[in-house]
Amino acid sequence: MDSIKVKCPGTVANLVCGFDILGLALNEPADIMELRLLDEPRVLIRNRDAFNLPTDPEKNVAGVVLLSVMEKLGGQTGFELTVEKHIKPGSGIGSSAASAAGAAVAANHLLGNRFSTEEVVQFAMNGEKLASGVKHADNIAPCILGGVSLIRSIHPLDIISIPAPDLYVTVVHPQIEVRTADARQILKQQVLLRDAIRQWGNIAGLVTGFMKSDYDLIGRSLEDVIIEPVRSILIPGFDEVKQKCREAGALGGGISGSGPSIFMLSKEEKTAQEVEAVMRAVYTRIGIDFNTYVTTINKNGVEKIS
Repeated sequence: MDSIKVKCPGTVANLVCGFDILGLALNEPADIMELRLLDEPRVLIRNRDAFNLPTDPEKNVAGVVLLSVMEKLGGQTGFELTVEKHIKPGSGIGSSAASAAGAAVAANHLLGNRFSTEEVVQFAMNGEKLASGVKHADNIAPCILGGVSLIRSIHPLDIISIPAPDLYVTVVHPQIEVRTADARQILKQQVLLRDAIRQWGNIAGLVTGFMKSDYDLIGRSLEDVIIEPVRSILIPGFDEVKQKCREAGALGGGISGSGPSIFMLSKEEKTAQEVEAVMRAVYTRIGIDFNTYVTTINKNGVEKIS
């Protein structure tokens, strides 16, 4: 095999209370990437979208991943990458992770799956470091593995796949940009012990709710007392969206990744669609352009499609 095409899912990171340690994969939206082996040690990048992302591999999220793979191989093989992005950069639904994870998984396929899943995740995290300044796997892990991921540790890397009930995910992406690096910069460096204790309880409750298919527990645990109160000021209409979506029957939700997208989990498709109508009404009234998605949890992660 000298070429491969893969579908790379969007992701929701943090899942409200699990900053940098929880994430899930979405069935929509998703990027399409095609990777081809070269017999010379270089990385060529071609974009088939209107986002005008860098084609210099050292400045491109997928490019730095492929460069790290080449370094591991001793620099004897190269790659030509064609990208068709449908996950808008800066959306908060894992655009950089889709690029990084897709490049890492596709390269591993072309190389005969010589690298372990852990090594593939490590390659992909190099892309997240370029995007945000920090290596984190809460988007990368679910993008590669599918489903819900718990990142217990980065050093050493320890990722656990969490079983979850069938859930509908409604996402609204207000057409404003919140850069991940900027959203990290405004966070408090110290938190009160009482807030930390409450957050730990919510994380444990959310994981338990997923594993036991306890929808009420999932809803009660979708609370963030540390990150969301700070980051939500960057997202117009956030508090109104969250309140009205809960009133419409959503289990709960919050900021997707660093924003500006907002996600809500629902037990039934009908509820998820009603939640979408609420989101659309709020941003139509405010006068901010937006995209919405009503989707489900992707169980497969990055997939070969040809």
